[in-house]
Amino acid sequence: MSVALRARGVEKRFGSVRAVRGLDLEVPLGACFGLIGENGAGKTTFIKMVLGITRPNAGELSVLGGSPHDATLRRNIGYLPERLQIPESFSPLRFLASVGRAKQLTRPQIVDETRRVLELVGLDPVAWRRATGGFSKGMRQRTGLAAALLGRPKLLVLDEPTDGIDPLGRAQIRDLIAAAVREGTTVFLNSHLLAETEKICDHVAVLSQGRVVIRGALDVLKRKDAFRVRFKKAEGDVERASAAGFVVADDLGDSRVYKLEGQSPEALSAALATALGAGLVVLEVMPELKDLETILKEAIVPGARGAA
Repeated sequence: MSVALRARGVEKRFGSVRAVRGLDLEVPLGACFGLIGENGAGKTTFIKMVLGITRPNAGELSVLGGSPHDATLRRNIGYLPERLQIPESFSPLRFLASVGRAKQLTRPQIVDETRRVLELVGLDPVAWRRATGGFSKGMRQRTGLAAALLGRPKLLVLDEPTDGIDPLGRAQIRDLIAAAVREGTTVFLNSHLLAETEKICDHVAVLSQGRVVIRGALDVLKRKDAFRVRFKKAEGDVERASAAGFVVADDLGDSRVYKLEGQSPEALSAALATALGAGLVVLEVMPELKDLETILKEAIVPGARGAA
């Protein structure tokens, strides 16, 4: 099995409304995969199908090599919903015990795993026996994330995992997700926080009107075939850099940043060789990259690519 999740021509209708329309998607095993798109794009509906909560009307969907409706398979999936519902009288220990029983963990496993995941998400031990009804949104999110991590799932489905978390807490959760991926867990993330998604994920797919309109490795999608080079400022440096094909982008006092647009890495190497031959001193070379907001806009807004 090389993919954790595979969808082929998946459709979901609610009466006359087609929420998902012939969706095709593959999530590589061990990836941290982000699903992004506008409200109403079909993200939540697709996640419900992945979790076996609802069935597609057409197409094929496999999760971890099997059916999302296989109860044995579902025990290998951890899930943090966007609107986490915990009975207010439940403590984190009681809530996680109920999740552990649903996953058919033994009592010793539940005890060991509960301690491990609550420590992992950074929930203060003082709060472990307290009723969650008095928790802040951040504390409830940590409890929910702990439940999702219980039993070391092979697939972790996270719906807005950093919602309501302060900036330091977000960084901690990003570290937790990265650690889970390093251990072999596949993460499937839905979030409207594009900056967070960009920091967490290595693959993304853009969903629009129930279809995947662009997908791939994030480092590939971010490339622009443009580069920024910082040269040390010197007599005649602008003329020499311009002769090599560079255009001034910024003046930093003791140095200048130049851009080389619409060129391949090979063209960059040739331009740098010309600049170095003219006596310029290179201080830094950086690829010019798109952010995730630009990728989303280009994928779903007609004409955005040409305007960017």
